[in-house]
Amino acid sequence: MFRDKVVWITGASSGIGEAVAYEFFRQGAKLILSSNEQEELARVKKACGAPQENVALLPIDLEDFDGMPAVVSQAWNHFGRVDIFINNAGIAQRSLAVETKMSVYVKLMNIDCLGHIALTQAILPKMIAQKSGRIFATISVAGCIGTPLRTGYCAAKHALRAYCEALRIEVWDKGIEVATIIPGYIRTKITEKALEGDGAQHGKIDPGNLNGLPTDQAAKIITKGIAKRKREILVGGKELRAIYFKRFMPDLTDKIFRKRGINVI
Repeated sequence: MFRDKVVWITGASSGIGEAVAYEFFRQGAKLILSSNEQEELARVKKACGAPQENVALLPIDLEDFDGMPAVVSQAWNHFGRVDIFINNAGIAQRSLAVETKMSVYVKLMNIDCLGHIALTQAILPKMIAQKSGRIFATISVAGCIGTPLRTGYCAAKHALRAYCEALRIEVWDKGIEVATIIPGYIRTKITEKALEGDGAQHGKIDPGNLNGLPTDQAAKIITKGIAKRKREILVGGKELRAIYFKRFMPDLTDKIFRKRGINVI
């Protein structure tokens, strides 16, 4: 299904983004890989194998909103189109609200929400003119429920999810599909670089991530969900049940979270 499709992935230098890149490449897609870590992007490109001309690297700064139209033009011009665009880059948080500086909230909103919106806004006119395109955003379980130590992260992911849901309705008749990817615990190092209240890096991997779903398995679930045109692609284990608990039994969910303490997820 993905042979010769052009797939642009942000956050492709590690974790879920890296694994998804390998899976798409294995299935014959042409890749545009973006991140703010150029050396790691080069490593991922090399690991994809041949043909290397089917992998383009495009560094990106998600906080540079004004630069997004130029970045999108670069991406589009490389292969002449973009068929699948995956907003995957992000940064996590591990701090209590009362201990978190406003500058940390601003950074979380910029990277986890507004940067993706700015990119999507820039690519939309091109996809509409092309009369086709598929847009995905990785929003995480934190985009569906609120969990302790992640007030800013949850706020950004909730906002991005709402944007995607509204956008889906606006562009359905223009040949554009919009969907979300909802990972739970995945075996990545995302919490190492999570922001603490003063903006410092957390420097530790949470137990949930250490014991989470391997990234290669997550990538297979994601690409399969994309192939099946799912509007929400859930990826993970039993922690995903929290989404349904929150939806149908919100009071009970709050009680469970309070009982288990701040490190619930």
